[in-house]
Amino acid sequence: MPHANPASSAPVRLVQLSDSHLFADGEGSLLGMNTRDSLQRVIDLVLAEQPHIDLILATGDLSQDGTEASYRHFRDMTAVLGAPTRWLAGNHDEPLPMERVAAGTDLLQQVTDIGNWRVIMLDSSIPGSVPGRLEANQLHVLDQALSSAGGRHCLVCFHHQPISIDCAWMAPIGLRNPEALFETIKPYPQARALLWGHIHQEWDQHLDGRRLLASPSTCIQFEPRSTDFKVDEQRPPGYRWLALHDDGRLETGVSRLSDFAFSVDYGNGY
Repeated sequence: MPHANPASSAPVRLVQLSDSHLFADGEGSLLGMNTRDSLQRVIDLVLAEQPHIDLILATGDLSQDGTEASYRHFRDMTAVLGAPTRWLAGNHDEPLPMERVAAGTDLLQQVTDIGNWRVIMLDSSIPGSVPGRLEANQLHVLDQALSSAGGRHCLVCFHHQPISIDCAWMAPIGLRNPEALFETIKPYPQARALLWGHIHQEWDQHLDGRRLLASPSTCIQFEPRSTDFKVDEQRPPGYRWLALHDDGRLETGVSRLSDFAFSVDYGNGY
């Protein structure tokens, strides 16, 4: 299993890019926002703020149209960050084009050991469905990765939210079997944190001794705690950074673009 070994005295530094919704067409927009432009601006922000990155996590909905060209754009745009990258699928992603673009690389590698941590990338997507599910094969990957982690701490990543985020319209489109996820990780205290995308907003809480985290999209944001679908026009695109310490401590934060103007176009649908 390929892995990196940064100096043990320094934390492992990760960057999460989520829900970029790229199109084959560089002019493609989502609800009025050019998603390639917003991703490029977030990448520029990462370059300005993160002098060293050990691993980049792309937690689903890399593409909006599911084309090979959109995945090539994502791959090529993020290459400038100069760090190993791991992808997982979201509900807008198409597995075959994604796999074709990732062929011959470790982009879709599900288990990565880095420093004193193990990063586990799970596929919660269901073909043709907006909600997600962790099928038996993914739960098996999770159980095997946790049981064989030894002394490593574990970060478990997937796309769909496994808990209520107090956002009524998103409740039916989250993870449909969260109980299976939590039952699988229950015997493993080394599962220090869960990290996901999908909700296009920041989330950070502690539950049963674990950190539960979600992050902004690199394009449009959703209004927190909204009853109906609503775009957040006040919060700009962004990314999450994580610093994983040898002793299991996790530091993290969200950084967003500044001077970013955007007017939502609900006619250019999601």
